[in-house]
Amino acid sequence: MDKASASNLTKTDNYDIASPDIKLLVLDIDGTISGESNTVSAPVKEAIAAVQARGIQVAIATGRMYCSALRFHQEINSMLPLSAYQGAWIQDPANQKIHRHWAVSRDVAHQLLDYFEQPQMRSHLSVHFYINDQLYVRDLSPETQIYAQRSGITPIPVGDLRQVLTNEPTKILALCDDAEVINNLLGNLRRQYTPAELYLTTSVATFFEAANPLVNKGTAVRYIAEELLGLESNNVMTIGDNFNDLEMLQYAGIGVAMGNAPAGVQEVAQWVAPDVEQDGVVAAIEKFLLS
Repeated sequence: MDKASASNLTKTDNYDIASPDIKLLVLDIDGTISGESNTVSAPVKEAIAAVQARGIQVAIATGRMYCSALRFHQEINSMLPLSAYQGAWIQDPANQKIHRHWAVSRDVAHQLLDYFEQPQMRSHLSVHFYINDQLYVRDLSPETQIYAQRSGITPIPVGDLRQVLTNEPTKILALCDDAEVINNLLGNLRRQYTPAELYLTTSVATFFEAANPLVNKGTAVRYIAEELLGLESNNVMTIGDNFNDLEMLQYAGIGVAMGNAPAGVQEVAQWVAPDVEQDGVVAAIEKFLLS
């Protein structure tokens, strides 16, 4: 038995499901409530509705753009602000109030762009700048077109991305269909920037993401729970599937990783749910919130 399988069995069998008093459930989108279909299945919607009927509030924390995540927020009937861009942008769809917008400085954005456009890097990467909830790209690469179709957004090709840096980007994304290129990019830039200078993560193996150093889903969930709802971390359950979910899994009283999550994510979770294509969120909700 490999290490990940042994870890899953231990967490599944031994975790005390009765201890925390959960009043807030926070869900990631891609790989968590939405799989290959890019939709929320009926069983997942029903489980979320059952939780809400018990008085437990439900929120979304995602790396997606706010405009791209909004339909998921509406599908699950969330009454709370939506945390987008890894928590860099928190907005309430009910009244359009923006609770938080932490952007990347223009100086750092220029530095990253210089790095991405080195001759040995430029041909491998599709670079995305997110400004005012719009997506600006150098050109419409195949990777960008696939991303845009799934996200339901329209990228704006501008050629030289420096011309849009009159405003600070909410997030910077570099895509490559070679996961090893992204892994090397992440490692190299983590050697150049400390966590106090830049938040660096991957949301899937082929997506490198950079944001303001104050940003992560953990700080976003903390804000929703503590500042807006007056809760404590042990009143919160979070479910996610990738490295950009680590901080919110660690913050919560119950942090659940999906079965499709990398081993490094599963290891920090208290419990590992089945795969997203098996509606693992339903199993987690039934185990911890409806039993």
